[in-house]
Amino acid sequence: MLDRRIKLRHLEAFAAIARAGTLKSACAALNLSQPALSKTLKDLEDILGARLMHRDRGGTQLTPEGEVFLEFSAQSLAALRRGVEGVGAIRAGNAEVLKVGSLPSVAARLMPPAVALFRRLSPDTRLTLRDGAHEALTNDLRSGALDMVIGRMGDPDMMQGLSFTQLYQEHVVCVADPAHPLQAHAPDPSELGKWPVLYPPEGAAIRPLLDRWRLAQGLGPFPTQIACVSGAFGRSFVPGSDALWFISEGVVAQDIAQGRLAALALDLGLTSGPVGLMTRPDDAPSRSQHLFARALAQAAETLPIS
Repeated sequence: MLDRRIKLRHLEAFAAIARAGTLKSACAALNLSQPALSKTLKDLEDILGARLMHRDRGGTQLTPEGEVFLEFSAQSLAALRRGVEGVGAIRAGNAEVLKVGSLPSVAARLMPPAVALFRRLSPDTRLTLRDGAHEALTNDLRSGALDMVIGRMGDPDMMQGLSFTQLYQEHVVCVADPAHPLQAHAPDPSELGKWPVLYPPEGAAIRPLLDRWRLAQGLGPFPTQIACVSGAFGRSFVPGSDALWFISEGVVAQDIAQGRLAALALDLGLTSGPVGLMTRPDDAPSRSQHLFARALAQAAETLPIS
C-alpha cells in the first residue's frame, strides 16, 4: 500500500538531486537551501526504509533501491505534469500541448519539413520546440519536461530508460571555406593538424565517433583544436578563414548546398550513426505524439542519402 506520507516535494527533490548529481546543483534548480533539501531526502529515505543514494564530496550516486525508485517516481512526476498541462489545455480551448527537443543537426535539417507536415496534420496542437545538447535534452525527457527528443543515439548509459526509433543515418563531415587549400585535393588525415580545428567537446554525441575515427588514422589531438559544437559560431568563424570544422552533416547541409562551406574529401564513414526519435517507453503517447512521429518519418524519407 502506498505510504500517504510521501508527498510531491519528496519526489521532486529526489528527482532533482538524481538529475543534477550534486546537492548544490539541485538546490539551485529548486531554489532551496541545502539543509532543507537534505532533510527532504532523509525524510523520504526514512519513509521508504531504504537508502536511495550515497552522498560525498564528489556528488551523489544512486543505490540499487534509488535506481528503481527514480524510474517510477520520474514516471509519476511526468504523468502528473501532463495531467496539469492537459487541464490547462482544455481551459485554453481543448488544444494539446507537445514539447519536442532536438539536437542542433536535427533542428537544422529534419525539423523544418517535419514541423510543416505536422502543422497540416494537427493545426490545433500547441507546439514547443527546443534544441540543445544530448544530455540536457534526454534528462528533460526523463523528467517529463519534454515529450520527445530527436537526435543521435547516445552511449548506453545516456540512453538508459528511453526507447529509440531510428529515422535515418547521419555522419560527420569536415567542412571549410570553399577556397581552403585542402579543397584542391583529397587530403591525408595527417595534414589536418596544420590548421585550426573546431572539434566537438566532451559530452557531445559525435565526440566518441570522431575520437574513434581519429585513433584509427593514428592521429592524436589536433595541435590547434578548439572545443566547439556551436552552429552559430562555426558558421561565422569558418567562412573566409583557414579553419576546419568537424560537425554533424545536418548542421551544415544548407551551408554546403548554398556554397558557403564545402566538405573535405575525407573518408569519415566510421562516424556514421543513427538519428531517431527518443521517448519514455512506459508513457502512453498522445494523439499529437503519434502525429508528430508520423511527420518525422515522412520528412526523413525526403532527406538526401549521403
